[in-house]
Amino acid sequence: MRWKCVIVLMFLLLGITAVPAVAEEITTDNLAKRLENLFQDRPDIVMEVLRRNSESVLDIAQQGSNQRHRHSLETQWRADMKTEKNVRLEGRPVFGSPNAKVRIVAFSDFTCRFCQQAAIAVNEVMKDYGKDVSLVFKNFPLETKGARAQAAAAFLAIAQQSNEQAWEFHNALFAERDKLIGKGGEAFIFKTAERLGVDVKKLQKDMKSKKIADMLAEDFADGKKLGVEGTPFFLVNNLVIRGALPRDLFRVAVNMEMTEKTK
Repeated sequence: MRWKCVIVLMFLLLGITAVPAVAEEITTDNLAKRLENLFQDRPDIVMEVLRRNSESVLDIAQQGSNQRHRHSLETQWRADMKTEKNVRLEGRPVFGSPNAKVRIVAFSDFTCRFCQQAAIAVNEVMKDYGKDVSLVFKNFPLETKGARAQAAAAFLAIAQQSNEQAWEFHNALFAERDKLIGKGGEAFIFKTAERLGVDVKKLQKDMKSKKIADMLAEDFADGKKLGVEGTPFFLVNNLVIRGALPRDLFRVAVNMEMTEKTK
């Protein structure tokens, strides 16, 4: 529709008075040809119209890019459905119903800015679908030392005390990621845990346990098996999402899997 508005304006600037009739003749089939003719005959007028309508033109271009991206993702996801993705989930905290129709598995890093953005989108999706969607967080820190490694171990260790507290910790770290990546990052981890009512002494002990070390190693191995090269990375049942997609595209993936489950 906006392309028609732009072309109508082009005809007006060219001095063509029968704009309504011309506008009615514009179709999806002949749109490209009409634009090509205009560029060839009066490129100066066309560029002036585009300049005056730069915001609309950029908006149209973005919409087209978004549509192509969505189509590309849907094509990929239809192929993903054919291959089951098996990852180890035993002992990992689950947000939502364990029997949900759709399970989102996140490979993430608490210090990653894009993971922080994606966490917001996923939380919104969880609210949208209620008991039909669950979330499992698998740690994939880009470094094995420092605050990011400590945060990963702390999340799993807190889950040994309380699943609910583990997710509160998850949300708190992402909400204040800047404090985690600063000089006092490791201290911030324990202050946050203490504020949430976690038994810090037990937490510190559990973080060093073989059980937590094994789960962290399994998460990393599962990520490598799936080809995770950066975070965030998600499985929506068997659909693969790379990067921080917006909420609406997460919903497309969830809806595809919901539909697949009803077949």
